[in-house]
Amino acid sequence: MSTPPPGKHGTHAGVGGVRYTGSAVSRIDRVVRPHRSALTTAADPRSKSTPTGDNRAMADFVLSTERRGELAELLGDEHLLRTRYPRVAEYLDAAPRLPGTGDESADAAFDLRLVHYLTGGASENPYWDIVAPSVGDDGARRVVNGGRPRGSARLAFAQTILQTAYAYAIPAPETLDWVAEFADGAEVVELGAGRGYLARQLTRIGVTTAAYDAEPPDTTSNPSFPRAAGQPQAWQHVGDLTEFAKQPLADRVLLLCWPPGWGDPMASRALHEFEQAGGERLVFLGEPHGGKTGDDGFFARLDSAWSLKSSDAHYVSWWNLNDVAQAWQRRK
Repeated sequence: MSTPPPGKHGTHAGVGGVRYTGSAVSRIDRVVRPHRSALTTAADPRSKSTPTGDNRAMADFVLSTERRGELAELLGDEHLLRTRYPRVAEYLDAAPRLPGTGDESADAAFDLRLVHYLTGGASENPYWDIVAPSVGDDGARRVVNGGRPRGSARLAFAQTILQTAYAYAIPAPETLDWVAEFADGAEVVELGAGRGYLARQLTRIGVTTAAYDAEPPDTTSNPSFPRAAGQPQAWQHVGDLTEFAKQPLADRVLLLCWPPGWGDPMASRALHEFEQAGGERLVFLGEPHGGKTGDDGFFARLDSAWSLKSSDAHYVSWWNLNDVAQAWQRRK
């Protein structure tokens, strides 16, 4: 359906009689309509064509006519969008002004996935479903870069939205399986779990996982995971430190995902408490020594008392970060 040019006051008659502002129509044009042909082709069993480029990525991402209509309604109602999904509105306001990857089709596909999943699109792992088609190989590791070695300013802004909505580490299916293999049936205890998104993903694949944080986002203010309408404040129960203190740790696997850096001793204190309780296995997701995560004492203790058992070769990072996935065993 073509969209007539805006009238004097910049409005259009939209789906169901909704009056769209000029900015709303721009959002609909940029996010929903560029993929109408790709979505139709992917959904039509009579189609004999082979998807290529961005259309190939879209072949496994098909929005129903009903869902496309829902998105058009949402994007066309400025007040509704900003009230229900303020972070999505913030992204859509900023994205057109930020340089993309240079591939307009890929950028629009990313925007469509982001809008779909951040506004309630069904998914068991929405974070991964948003970023997966934008994963490339930089020669040494898998990174979300949209096909460009240096990513883009638009992807960097989306990164901040997704990290605060989900987690700082990207839960690729291979990484979840890698953690499950290392845990080998033991319960995983995540400290500094934020919204509990990673813990939820591990629970989903059958790994018993408990999540704890000094500031559970659903019960207190957490600056790393601020409250926002339209998104879960926690993806599974996240206990506080009082609950964590009651947790037996000796036969558990401690998971530290992006523990704070810049001299914050959280990681070294957590490791010390884990050792005191008899803990012997650790999964660390974060940047190596000298990066943005962990403190000097944490890395020094790993070097002196722990052995690196494995690293996840399939771990996915953002192109502008250097985080890794490591499994450690305490030395006897």
